[in-house]
Amino acid sequence: QVQLVESGGGLVQAGGSLRLSCTASGGVFRLYAMGWFRQAPGKEREIVASISWSGEDTYYREFVKGRFTVSRDNAKNTVYLQMNSLSPEDTAVYYCAAGPSGGVTDVVRRQNYWGQGTQVTVSS
Repeated sequence: QVQLVESGGGLVQAGGSLRLSCTASGGVFRLYAMGWFRQAPGKEREIVASISWSGEDTYYREFVKGRFTVSRDNAKNTVYLQMNSLSPEDTAVYYCAAGPSGGVTDVVRRQNYWGQGTQVTVSS
């Protein structure tokens, strides 16, 4: 059973930056692709970015390209989401998830484990 714990959320002004972290335990972290998702109030949860097991392949939704960067450190069982140039539209609860296998799109299609989420609020 893989457990995921996110951290790093908070309140930031528009144009600011945050770095989210997601640390895994209870499984073999390096086997899984990891994804970052978000859910804004009244909206469905959506994929933001994902990264393959090795970190060599990444995927971004269009609305975060050039602003967000996903990375991972398999030695630390941690995946990161660096968020720059934040806007109020980025306000949401951000979740990390582990996919069923290592491919970058695997976690987009299916998520085996979820973290509890961390709130990101961007003020205008």
